[in-house]
Amino acid sequence: MQFNFADCFELVADTVPDRLAVVSGDRRLTYATLDERSTRVAHVLAAAGVGVGEHVGLYVHNRAEHLEAMLGCYKRRAVPINVNYRYGSDELAYLFADSEIVALVYGAEYRQIVRALRPRLTNVRVLIEVGDGGQPAAPTTRAFRPRSADDRYVLYTGGTTGKPKGVVWRQEDMFFATLGGGNPGGTPVENPAEIAQTVLVNRSQRLTPFLRPGDPEPEQFVVLALGPLMHASGQWSALGTLLAGGTVVIYTGRSIDMAHVLRLVERERVVMLTLVGDASARPLLDEIEADPSRYDTSSLQLLGSGGAILSSDVKQRLLAAIPTVLAITEAIGSSESPVQAVAVARRDEEPSQTMRFDARETTMVVDDELRPIAAGSGLVGRLATRGRVPLGYYRDADRSARTFVEIDDARWALPGDMATVDADGSIRLLGRGSLCINTGGEKVYPEEVEAVVKTVPGITDAIVVGAPDERFGQRVVVVAAAAGLAPTLDEIREHCRSSLAGYKLPRALVLVDHVERSPAGKPDYRWASDIARTRSV
Repeated sequence: MQFNFADCFELVADTVPDRLAVVSGDRRLTYATLDERSTRVAHVLAAAGVGVGEHVGLYVHNRAEHLEAMLGCYKRRAVPINVNYRYGSDELAYLFADSEIVALVYGAEYRQIVRALRPRLTNVRVLIEVGDGGQPAAPTTRAFRPRSADDRYVLYTGGTTGKPKGVVWRQEDMFFATLGGGNPGGTPVENPAEIAQTVLVNRSQRLTPFLRPGDPEPEQFVVLALGPLMHASGQWSALGTLLAGGTVVIYTGRSIDMAHVLRLVERERVVMLTLVGDASARPLLDEIEADPSRYDTSSLQLLGSGGAILSSDVKQRLLAAIPTVLAITEAIGSSESPVQAVAVARRDEEPSQTMRFDARETTMVVDDELRPIAAGSGLVGRLATRGRVPLGYYRDADRSARTFVEIDDARWALPGDMATVDADGSIRLLGRGSLCINTGGEKVYPEEVEAVVKTVPGITDAIVVGAPDERFGQRVVVVAAAAGLAPTLDEIREHCRSSLAGYKLPRALVLVDHVERSPAGKPDYRWASDIARTRSV
């Protein structure tokens, strides 16, 4: 047995077969049931001719079938490809082509979209529809070829180019770099056999650093992540929890309803709730503070956040609103790197400043010559992480060479975060060096939106930038020049809707006499950002 996801999951399932693994709406799956259902998926893929290392698209909403299909791919030694179900048809077609999927597992609710796209899916040999808990008849025996620590994990991310790209990891590296090494919060296991003992005895040590004398330890570590399974935060939370023997509660709603979230926390006795920065923390607080006695949140002991910034004042409000929470953890990381730095807000301690994190030993900030930036120097550099890092980007050798580099005979990942180093060695994150807009944890790329906005009748030129937004961190703003009767924001949004995902649609419009550009014709984003901050509402 090696450190790959399928072997490790099967070991957990054999160790605690009757333990609750997944809650998805009204469905409750034990580890034995999840193992059987994912094994069936693996056999279906094998029967369809999906080979070792081939890619399988997962176009499935947040529900148990997503995890079943993902684990089924790993059992078969195929590679699941996450599909953003918010994408429009052109975006989907690009992703399917770029990732070279040979099979597509899709939810029944996307049947018409898939049928319309079918003529464009020239590499796809088989379509597999899932939904309502049903499955085709297939064996449940684990008659599969030996797996490897080198089996691939691929995560598609928008990055900073405007087009999604696949980040390729070895499964063993991913297991230790982001999934907790079989014992999230504690010492990673040293060999696969230790997983069984950890699952039986400790379940997880995520709470251990924060427990005080007299604090209760949960009987079962139950996790609810508000990041969807199609994104890194939700996917890593689910996989890390399952490979440590915990229970994953899946939020199955189409949009986040915090009343529903809090009812799930109460009903399932959720121990850890993972947020997506202020975008989910603020509405959660609004719901709790409107009637503090309405929901029983006493099971919550740990809050996490990733994918977006959690403000200091929000952390203080969360600790006050949920008295049982021992700590709030935030992490800097990306699809291209392991966790680079962390911030922990403990009860009865002053929360750390927003964007300020404690660096790990494997992290440093480097200048343009890849030399470490001295603490307290005030210089701005790029955040770099060594150790278990990805192999590169799928089918993009040039970008891989720029992001994954050799420094002092070690391999480092430089995904693009800009930062400074304070005198005490802590890292102050400044944001991506690119123009990427982060709105509620979703990445939006100005050039992509600009290309569509410029096709709106009446628009003569446009620049797209991000402006501060209390709830979502940033909102998409169009700074545009128009001829004649200018279109309204609603008209622009309606025009763009068929080409762009909903979160990419502009949420504010500023009309100007002309759009500032450089002599070379490049857009002046600094000017547009100033306009957006001062004139958009």
